[in-house]
Amino acid sequence: MNGADSRVALEQALELSRELLAVAELGDVAAAVNLDAARLELLKSARETVRLTHMNDRALLQEIAQLNDKAIGCLEHHRRRKARDMDMASVGRRALIAYSPTRLQR
Repeated sequence: MNGADSRVALEQALELSRELLAVAELGDVAAAVNLDAARLELLKSARETVRLTHMNDRALLQEIAQLNDKAIGCLEHHRRRKARDMDMASVGRRALIAYSPTRLQR
């Protein structure tokens, strides 16, 4: 892969990073995993020839890293929200079990 090919691979990885952030915001973990795997392959292929001294390549990599951090934050937020929902459901079940014998008998 030459320098131009690695630049194209980095641009494609950047586009996948944008898509990854979009699906992470929706909480679609399966799509995020698939996009991340495709992006990883592009980054691996570009790694050999990317010129880190070239400012455009560096800027692409920095934007990819920033989008990745945002996507991770979104997925963590969805994970915490799901855990909180599960905790609340568990509290509700325990309350139902605790108070069901005290219902008025008709």
